[in-house]
Amino acid sequence: MNARWVPVLLGIICTILLLAALYFADAIIAPVACALFIIAIAWPFQKRLQTRLPQLVALAIVVTLVVLVFVVFASVVAWGFGRIGRSLIAETPRLQALYEQATSWLETHGIAVAGLWAEHFNMRWVVGAMQGLSARLNTMISFWVVVLIYVLLGLLEVGPLARKIPRIFSSEAARVLIVGGERTAAKLRRYLMIRTIMSVATGGLVYVFAMALGLQLATEWGVIAFTLNFIPFVGPFIATLLPTFYALAQFESLYSALVVFGCLNLIQFAIGSYVEPRVAGKALSLSPFLVLFSVFLWMFLWGLFGAFIGVPITIAAITFCAQSPSTKWLSDMMGAPDNGEVKDPSAVQAGAGNVDALRR
Repeated sequence: MNARWVPVLLGIICTILLLAALYFADAIIAPVACALFIIAIAWPFQKRLQTRLPQLVALAIVVTLVVLVFVVFASVVAWGFGRIGRSLIAETPRLQALYEQATSWLETHGIAVAGLWAEHFNMRWVVGAMQGLSARLNTMISFWVVVLIYVLLGLLEVGPLARKIPRIFSSEAARVLIVGGERTAAKLRRYLMIRTIMSVATGGLVYVFAMALGLQLATEWGVIAFTLNFIPFVGPFIATLLPTFYALAQFESLYSALVVFGCLNLIQFAIGSYVEPRVAGKALSLSPFLVLFSVFLWMFLWGLFGAFIGVPITIAAITFCAQSPSTKWLSDMMGAPDNGEVKDPSAVQAGAGNVDALRR
């Protein structure tokens, strides 16, 4: 074997082992990743409060605000999906009639849907699904409790850790860690801000469109579009399908359902592919392939939470790669560098000066 292929094969093996570890240790690593994301968002506010208040008081205020945001967000999601779920239950007779019409049409074309439905759907399946949903709900509650504990402890350790790193690592390694961490946190805050603005715009447009079309539950569809837009690709797709099926039941017209589907996709495409890239700028620019790959890779590893956290993890990886000359080519290949990333020796020296100041 050619010696130049040895590092490549070792890199592939290490990547496979790392992904396997992330998959099997998701209960341990996923809460840490979520906590680091929240810490990156909340630390500037915590640091600003600490200049005027005792550290523990500032920490209590920040953690209370984090919990409040989660409670409000979860309440909005539960309200929207709950209202739509109850409406679907009320529309069961109409949905049943549409199902019978579709089944009759398919059977006339040689597709026996009823037999497949009877074979795979029974009460045991329903009970198992309900038990699985209950177990997932308990797991989600435990997940966020662990995340909150990590956030609480992490906010206490950010300042001391920044002072310890220059004493433990070399100047170059400390510069990569400190500068890369600061720029990653700044990018993640910008990412969340832009994603929130675009989600509000998407929810508002969906609400206006549903009201103009006469689609019932317009407010609920807007809320669902807002919440699911935080998950790239997967969330907007679900937020498009749900109103389409509901429009099919409400209007009993395939044409109306196709109009809803097309217009909602147009809204998602205009905001996600045209407006958002121009608002985000080059600092957060990632290729669509890389975004899609990140979403599905992390969704495979960590489920729905992985679909949300996949893009922030990719942004962090690209930002850290940009701080070192040996890995900067990866950053240049996967995303456009911004003005704050290291591009010349003088910038490296400036970063090293900051590290020396921390060391002193």
